[in-house]
Amino acid sequence: MESTISAGKNPAYISLGTNLGNRLDNLTRALEMLQKEVIAKIIRVSAIYETVPVGGPDQGPFLNACAFLETALSPTKLLLGMLDIENKLGRVRKERWGPRVIDLDLLVYDEIRMNTPLLELPHPRLSERDFVLVPLADIAPALIVPGLSIKVADILAARPVAEDVKLFLPAGWSSA
Repeated sequence: MESTISAGKNPAYISLGTNLGNRLDNLTRALEMLQKEVIAKIIRVSAIYETVPVGGPDQGPFLNACAFLETALSPTKLLLGMLDIENKLGRVRKERWGPRVIDLDLLVYDEIRMNTPLLELPHPRLSERDFVLVPLADIAPALIVPGLSIKVADILAARPVAEDVKLFLPAGWSSA
């Protein structure tokens, strides 16, 4: 069940990924749309990392980043806005973990833990994915993942070295 959210600004962390078309433009446009259409203020954006695909069919490398937002939207409404942006940018869902123009995932929303058919918080595979952990550690190393009671930096430090996650552009690439 979703907790009641105040009308104030709630912290949220999202991941962005793309491996089709102009990947850098896809990330830039998604961040612009988040601010303009979803009513989320982007506070910080990570560096961009180029990563090998995990699971799914044979496909090209991804660009991945994370962003820290503040929003008055509930977690579910934020996710619905993110899904709408994916659709507007041309995401087609053919197969699980297949290539995509844009992928936006809600990782953490304040201290909320929830599990509904539409949304699970924190993201259920957050602690298993270097392509999420590395950019998330850029912007929120001290973030304690709800339910795990461990900092993002400590989760990352306990994993093998992320050899398939390579810096593509340093922080500061985004004007959002």
